[in-house]
Order: sequence, then structure tokens, then C-alpha cells
Amino acid sequence: MTFVQLIDCRTSRFEEMDRLLDQWVEQTRGKRTATHAVVAKDRSNASHVVEIVEFPSYEEAVRNSKLPETDRIFREMTALCDGTPTFTDLDVVRDAQLNTDSARRFFEAVAHDDDLSAMAGLVEEHYHDHDPANEQDLIGLDHFRREMDVWRDGFDFAFRIEDQIAQGDRVCTRWSWEGTHKADFLGIPATGEKVTMTGTTVFRFGASGRIVEGWWQYDRLGLLARLGALEPTEL
Repeated sequence: MTFVQLIDCRTSRFEEMDRLLDQWVEQTRGKRTATHAVVAKDRSNASHVVEIVEFPSYEEAVRNSKLPETDRIFREMTALCDGTPTFTDLDVVRDAQLNTDSARRFFEAVAHDDDLSAMAGLVEEHYHDHDPANEQDLIGLDHFRREMDVWRDGFDFAFRIEDQIAQGDRVCTRWSWEGTHKADFLGIPATGEKVTMTGTTVFRFGASGRIVEGWWQYDRLGLLARLGALEPTEL
């Protein structure tokens, strides 16, 4: 179970404390078990500082606290505080990655929904799509829906999510795709072939929580070759 520790303190020497934290990051590289650290200042009181440190488990947090570098930096940090810091130990019982969930829902909707009306709740009207297979970027949700309909008309298909990584307002999804070529696709008559493809999509999310921009990389050329649309190259 993921474990989070909150360190709450007051200090008039934040810059020195920040330098200490930089030292800890450098000196514990390759040894620390912390996976994520956030330092925040109280908007109504700049001397009130909260550090939030995430670990894979409570046991890993204990291991981290036993590092000599952690012990030394903590003692030096305490000396910079106005009073004794307080600690709150938290077992994470819910971790909702909202943008990641929305990205996953996008791939489900494209493949399985009867129509793409649900996209309005996932994608902004001014969505900007970058696809190297297109001569120009697509701008607008309606244009993007029409692009998706080309694929939906040509194939019965499904995505499988292999990996997702979220950072800031972006979610990167590595996916695999499997489809049956059931109808005309880009001028290629139906072949009945079962084909596969892999790719990666990066979505940027806006303040509304909807997707505002997307970047696609996938093996479209390989797909066309498997559908017999490309002449074999001679060696």
C-alpha cells in the first residue's frame, strides 16, 4: 500500500531549507526509497511550509529514514524550523489519477461506443490533433470525430492499454490495437484481415479536465503493408 508522510513546519529560513532538500536529493541518489516529494507554502502565511513525501509502502519509508543522509539532513532542517516539525503518517486508500482515467476512457469510447457523442465530455471543442500521417493538423472536435469515424467504418477494433504515464497536464499512453478490416479504408477494399498495430499517444489536458491537444505515433505504414496496399520492396 502506498504510504505518504506529511512534514509540517514553520520557518523564516526557507531558502536554506530548500538548499538542504537539494542536498538530500543529490546525496541519496540510488539509495532513497521515496518516489515523489512536494514542498508547498501556505498562501496566507509564507513561513508555514508543508512537505509531502510518497513511498511505495510504510516499510520503504522506514528504510529511507534509516539512511545516514536522511538523518543528518533532517537534523539540520529541524534547526532551521521555528519550533518542532510535526509528522503525519498516511496510508493511501484512494489515488484517483483523473486525467489518466479520462485518457483510458477515450480509447474505450473510440472503440466501443455506438457513436462518438460521449467525446464531448472528454475532448474540448477546440481540440488540436497532431498526427504525422495527416498533411495538416486537425483542429476542432468535429474534424477529429470524422477522422475517428474513418477508422471505425473500416475496422472492428479494440485498444489494449499497455502503459500510462502522467506528468503535469499530460498523459502518455502506450497502446496496442487489433482490428478486423471489414470495409473500405482509405480506398482499400475490405480484406477481412485481422491486423495489429502498436503506438503511443500523448494527450494534454486543459483546466476543464478535457483533452485539448494530442500527439500520435503509430505504425500506419506497417498497417497499410499488411492490408496489401504497398508494393513489396526489392532488396
